Amino acid sequence: MTEKRQKTYSITDLSKEFDITTRTIRFYEDKGLISPAREGQRRIYSSRDRVRLRLIMRGKRLGFALSEIQELIDLYDTDRSEVMQLQVFLKRIQSRRDALSQQQQDITAMLSELETLEEQCSGLLKQKQR
Repeated sequence: MTEKRQKTYSITDLSKEFDITTRTIRFYEDKGLISPAREGQRRIYSSRDRVRLRLIMRGKRLGFALSEIQELIDLYDTDRSEVMQLQVFLKRIQSRRDALSQQQQDITAMLSELETLEEQCSGLLKQKQR
């Protein structure tokens, strides 16, 4: 019977795949988000680490804090049914969406105010140049 070997990755493999620096990967390791095995000084990343890194990158892209990403990853480790993780993730998504909607409204209001100020300044400049 042959032993099924799990695919492993080097830090260079993962940095190229996710287009991030090796320093970033080591930072996530220091934060406890991923935990590679070691062969001397060499880090050996498992498929589990690769999936975690993918989740971290997705979470960062969506604007989640590392603490929020850590919480979601930890929930998966404690509840393999993923029910609790999905419930918490849905709350985080709703909260993030609300924050982004508020930012969008704030940006729209600022752009409108800038447009008004620009028109006023242009009008004043034309008057003064006559």
